[in-house]
Amino acid sequence: MMSGNLLSKFIISCIVLAWTLFSIFPIKDTPFGQYLKTHETAKPEQFNDILTKAQERVAEHKAPSLFVALTDIGKEEKIDYSTYFPKINLTDVKNLDQRNEILLRHLLQSSQGKIKLGLDLKGGVAFTLKVDDATLADKESFAKTQQLNKAIDIIDQRVNSLGVAEPIIRAHGNDTIEVQLPGLNTEENPDVLNSLKKPAKLTFHKVHRTLTPDTVTKGKEPIGYMPMSLENQDPKTGKIHETNLYIKRIPEMGGNMIKNAYATQGQYGGYEIILNMTDNGAIRFGEITKAIADESESPPYANLSESDPAKYGHLAIVLDGKLNSAPRVMSAITDGHARISGQFTQREALELASVLNNPLEVELKLEEMYEVGPTLADDARSASIKASILGAGLVILFMIIYYQMAGVIAVISVLFNILIILGVMASLRSTLTLPGIAALVLTVGMAVDSNILIFERIREELKLGKNLHNALNAGFERAFATIFDANITTLLTAVILIWLGTGPIKGFGVTLSIGIGATLFCTIIVSRLLLDLAVKYNVIRKMFAFTLFRETRFDFMKYGKVAFIGSWLVVVAGIIGIIVNYKHIYSIDFVGGDEISLSFAQKIPTQDIYKLAHDNNLGEVVPTYQTLLAAKENNKEILKIQTEEGKSNEVVKALSTSFPQAKLDVIGVTSIGGSVSKSIKTDALLAIGVAILGILVYVGFRFELGYGIGAMVSTIHDVLMSIGIFVLIGGQFSAPMVAAILMIIGYSINDTIVVFDRIREELELNPNLKLKDIINLAVNRTLSRTILTSVTTFLAAFALYIFGASIIRDFSLVFMIGIVVGTFSSIFVAAPVFFWWHKGDRKHVEAKEFKPKYEWDAGSSKA
Repeated sequence: MMSGNLLSKFIISCIVLAWTLFSIFPIKDTPFGQYLKTHETAKPEQFNDILTKAQERVAEHKAPSLFVALTDIGKEEKIDYSTYFPKINLTDVKNLDQRNEILLRHLLQSSQGKIKLGLDLKGGVAFTLKVDDATLADKESFAKTQQLNKAIDIIDQRVNSLGVAEPIIRAHGNDTIEVQLPGLNTEENPDVLNSLKKPAKLTFHKVHRTLTPDTVTKGKEPIGYMPMSLENQDPKTGKIHETNLYIKRIPEMGGNMIKNAYATQGQYGGYEIILNMTDNGAIRFGEITKAIADESESPPYANLSESDPAKYGHLAIVLDGKLNSAPRVMSAITDGHARISGQFTQREALELASVLNNPLEVELKLEEMYEVGPTLADDARSASIKASILGAGLVILFMIIYYQMAGVIAVISVLFNILIILGVMASLRSTLTLPGIAALVLTVGMAVDSNILIFERIREELKLGKNLHNALNAGFERAFATIFDANITTLLTAVILIWLGTGPIKGFGVTLSIGIGATLFCTIIVSRLLLDLAVKYNVIRKMFAFTLFRETRFDFMKYGKVAFIGSWLVVVAGIIGIIVNYKHIYSIDFVGGDEISLSFAQKIPTQDIYKLAHDNNLGEVVPTYQTLLAAKENNKEILKIQTEEGKSNEVVKALSTSFPQAKLDVIGVTSIGGSVSKSIKTDALLAIGVAILGILVYVGFRFELGYGIGAMVSTIHDVLMSIGIFVLIGGQFSAPMVAAILMIIGYSINDTIVVFDRIREELELNPNLKLKDIINLAVNRTLSRTILTSVTTFLAAFALYIFGASIIRDFSLVFMIGIVVGTFSSIFVAAPVFFWWHKGDRKHVEAKEFKPKYEWDAGSSKA
């Protein structure tokens, strides 16, 4: 019989596991037609006839996809699809077309896998958007570039607000933006483009009180007003009717006075957008509505009956030239809120709110639309996925061999951890790329750290003669403070990255936060539950049959000064290397390059193009096959190859010579910008800088200032040394390298906090030892954990480096360097800096030390 403590942990774990599996599955897409057949629950014969008709339209190229064909048939024949899917309740949506669209989109989304794959693994949809010539006509070159860059940042915010969508958004020439969205296709998402290119120009206008276009004869139109039509939906029948109004041409205020917007459900079940004004906007909005309300209280309107339409004035809300609503104003509105009502679906309302929060200053026109294939060659994808499996497998094998049954429990806990991360990411509609898979594999290596900490603590308690049950309780209790401080310090870094970062930097912060939460849950709840049950029911009778480590007594501080100086000399050499090679250390992701568009008679495998570029020293190339949607009926594909600036001609010449049967013909060459924009780079540096200061403040508060100084110096050291060594050995930085560097920061902090927490503990347990001896004792007693964690993480990274694709090899190489550097710095940088800060005097530490109290249930396993 389980105790109440164990039972509660078991129930919580089961609930989390069920939610996780529900969030992840199905993993793969189900063909839309097949999904509809298996989920239709009423009138199967009638629906099959409709489905057959829709499929025939697609086959005859009368519709680009089954989704579009069904939508068109529903409109033409006034079919109510909800009658075929009665389990989906849409009775509150009265308008037939809206009801059908909501239903079909829900079914389409349900047919798709929960985990969206990135451009490198699956490809996606892409288009180029050209800035309207009239917008840039009077601007100088610098101003044009600034406006284009700002438009790129705004589009990134619209499609990637959490930083986890993994799009590519970059300049394409001088006046065009290229957008690539992973895991989508324009056939099933025909309006994917609309929310991106909308300027979101919002204006507020007065409405003429007495005159309407329906009552005014030609030539009698009111001066200064323009006619506009407002669509209204009858809440009972769902029918839409138009109201024609005269709107004042000059707006009373614009969208620049809107602070933010969000979607909410309206009174009749539809959706609307709530607008929150800035401080100045609230004042201006109050003045406008007060003027309208005061006018209503003055002659001749004050004497009108309540039923007279002219009794109260209206304020029109116009978005991108369309009249969305014209609410009646009965009194001054001073709370700084307004609403846009209309016939919005939930999706439309959310997209509109996103657009309003990120308005464009320029009008964008669609120039080209196409679908892109995976950027990685088939063999590279296959090899990298196998490398990921091997990396995770090596960690699992090591843990089981070294810790036996306890290792099995640790593996189960870590796999649970990965499931939680995937579940949350799927819920956030995150995109999984190959570097993302690699990061998850490295997370396996890092996530076992908490289990290793606990196991090594239990080992210490067993050496003191405690029985297994008491050693388990004491081990968890003693390890908790370290685990808590290490994860909270890393979480602080993640929160700062979310706060100050944009794009992939923010995305990394989100993913890191999810990982920390999952790690704490699996360590405190899952691992503890499984270990308690294993001990309670004698599945584990004896732990840790052997060890690779005996008690060590190395005098690390004896070599502290030499090691410290030597490591900083390497850092300086790395910085010099960065300065000398500055023009060559950034990939196309950062600096852009050229993009060649080629037609061909015979397709060249992308892996052959990569090999040719490598063998002929042509620098970085990124080939992708793209299908122009305008020519899709003829299956016309083009080959686009990104090259380093000025190398496009060399690449074409080499390809033409090596593959004459392809009959390559250059369609055009365009200059492209980096997919990592200047603002992302600036925000990344700011976020990292503030994060390092945050580490100083938090560690200084939780421990003592000397610890904070040591942690800050070691983190800076690790980042600079890892980057420097990578550059010195000829590495080039691409977008995934940013994530690798951020992972190094997390690893470095975690390693340092483990050592510092042990120093703090040993200071309390050994009041007569000198500070130097305390540091040596703490480092020696955490040495087994430090080496084991480094080995498990290094094993995963090494497998990725040996067997992965080039982008994964670089990612893994940077992280392997970071593992070695982080392990070194926690011993020979962080600890010595702490020692020197206090001038070797433990009294100096104790006088200023903060000793936190941790309250945590040790979790007795008694019945």
